[in-house]
Amino acid sequence: NVWCAAGKGTFGTDEIVRQVQRTQLDQVVRHRKLIVLQLGATGVAGRQVKKRSGFEVVWGPIQARDIKAFLAAGQKADQTMRRVTFTFLERLVLVPVELSLLRKYLLWTLAALFVSLGVGSAIFSLTAAWQRGLLAVTAFIAGIVAGCVLVPAFLPWIPGRAFAFKGALMGLILGLASVASLWASPLVSGWPAVAMLLLSMAASSFLAMNFTGSTPFTSPSGVEKEMRRAIPLQLIAIVLAAGLWVGTAFVT
Repeated sequence: NVWCAAGKGTFGTDEIVRQVQRTQLDQVVRHRKLIVLQLGATGVAGRQVKKRSGFEVVWGPIQARDIKAFLAAGQKADQTMRRVTFTFLERLVLVPVELSLLRKYLLWTLAALFVSLGVGSAIFSLTAAWQRGLLAVTAFIAGIVAGCVLVPAFLPWIPGRAFAFKGALMGLILGLASVASLWASPLVSGWPAVAMLLLSMAASSFLAMNFTGSTPFTSPSGVEKEMRRAIPLQLIAIVLAAGLWVGTAFVT
């Protein structure tokens, strides 16, 4: 995703120059032109690339699949090559990518949930950890589905502009569905139910923010501003959820 990489600094002027020099591109090709996809412009300074590498940056189409047509047309892009789209299917294609990013911290998060939720009046209880942990995992999975699947799929139709808000809203909806499905359990009532909602909303809100890098209508400065506002609220929600679960263990 060139847009995401350019906006977050992993694809930019320095990286292009480094790769040109590392591969000794000037000894491989006779021309001195580099075709860069249009959405990479947020992180690439064409003049600096030419000054430092000797290669001129030619701004190509938005989609990599149009490069052949771009070359065939004499390195000229028509209106369709310059049009940014972000259709339902294009958003769904990114869902596996969003889910794959969870592998880094998923197991650690689940382990931390089980350990922390085993704390109670008996200091630590494996039974309590298992019972409350299953509820927490259910809420966490609801948050994952809401933030990584529902938000990308229904992005244009979810109220609000901030991705964190969109994620929290979808997390609330799936959280309510999770609570309703487990309402017959004596463990799901009162404050534990509120804890499930808070965890689902926090997880979904955070994961929805990850999707900002995949969309063509966010800016790095806007994303940073949103994260500074949303992350503290997400952490507060998680702490409150854990506090409610552990707190009820001491009074029951």
